[in-house]
Amino acid sequence: MVILSSPSGGGKTTVCEKILGRHKDCVRSISVTTRKRRKGERQGQDYLFVTEEEFKQKIRRREFVEWAWVHGHRYGTLKRSVTRAQEGGKVAFFVLDVQGGIAMKKLYPQSVLIFVLPPSVGELKRRLIRRGTEDSQEMKDRLRTALKEIHFWSKYDYVVINKNLEQTVRSVETIIQAEELKAGRFDHTRWGEKKGQTQRPRPKGRRFFRFVPKRDLA
Repeated sequence: MVILSSPSGGGKTTVCEKILGRHKDCVRSISVTTRKRRKGERQGQDYLFVTEEEFKQKIRRREFVEWAWVHGHRYGTLKRSVTRAQEGGKVAFFVLDVQGGIAMKKLYPQSVLIFVLPPSVGELKRRLIRRGTEDSQEMKDRLRTALKEIHFWSKYDYVVINKNLEQTVRSVETIIQAEELKAGRFDHTRWGEKKGQTQRPRPKGRRFFRFVPKRDLA
């Protein structure tokens, strides 16, 4: 699993969408949230928008791997999304805040955490203003939270500065390619199984998605 995190307005969702548009073997896990749908957002494609009571019911039914309060709203990752990532044979992207990203890493140590940083705080503010989805108070709250979240970059496996979108996408693609070749993901039992094979055997599973959680999620 590839987890993309960034402060609000850092570009994690845009980067993910670009990669999904280029690679058919990549999918995105859809998070659940109680916040209101923004203009242009699609139910079930950008988020699963639910009421506060519906979210609480999912908590009681233990449907989440992790959930957290972010900007006054609840966000959560469903267990079934992780199961699909494990069984679907594709590269699964999780677009999460830092709380969700760190929680997933604890449960799935082999997941790959990528922190997307804006070039500067000033640029982050300009992006939020251009986005136009928050009022002045919400803008202040998001910037205040962003300044705190930025300091979590050191807990991530990789840091990519999103100055140029195309370059950022290429950097994330390079990270994925490098992760596929790590010795820890190498399935030595399949080495040499084809007569005359000259290429390095495929890593364990389809790409690098064979994860065992630290604890049972059932």
